[in-house]
Amino acid sequence: MKLSRPARRATLVVHVIAAAGWLGLTLGLLALASAAITTESASVTEAAARSMKLFADWLVLPLALLTLLSGLLLSLGTPWGLARHRWVYTKFWLTLATTAASAFALRPGINDTVAAVSAGESVTDPTGLIAGPIVSLSAYLFMMVISVLKPWGLTRRGQKRRGQIHRASPHKPVDAKVMRRTA
Repeated sequence: MKLSRPARRATLVVHVIAAAGWLGLTLGLLALASAAITTESASVTEAAARSMKLFADWLVLPLALLTLLSGLLLSLGTPWGLARHRWVYTKFWLTLATTAASAFALRPGINDTVAAVSAGESVTDPTGLIAGPIVSLSAYLFMMVISVLKPWGLTRRGQKRRGQIHRASPHKPVDAKVMRRTA
């Protein structure tokens, strides 16, 4: 399946906006978690935890899923492929892992903190509140870097496919050292 140029460009725009939104949201969660665990004020802690809950409940999963689905569509609909290049493969699995961690670790952790703070308890274990945003932010920054640098080359599947394409090509191979006009 190949996406047309307008479809590919629209999907790329959606992917970049969703990923940037997810990154920004994670920075906001990190700032709120920092405020919640460093303040002496119970009301500030409660407000920060409730804000984190609002973001986690309404924004994190939709942005995560939109990033995952648009990235999957881009990888399957463009020559990059899902399993041809190591950087694409790595991004896919990291996005899948961070989406799952957001759903099954970040949101429940924030909900537990909000329940405790609402009951008048203080935040006794700050690592539970701040660890998720730190790990997520690290993963997103890593994925951004590999999106720009595109390191590591082809996977075995990509090398095998490239070999098949080159063998099936009706054109003569070109030696880059001796390129000259013949006509």
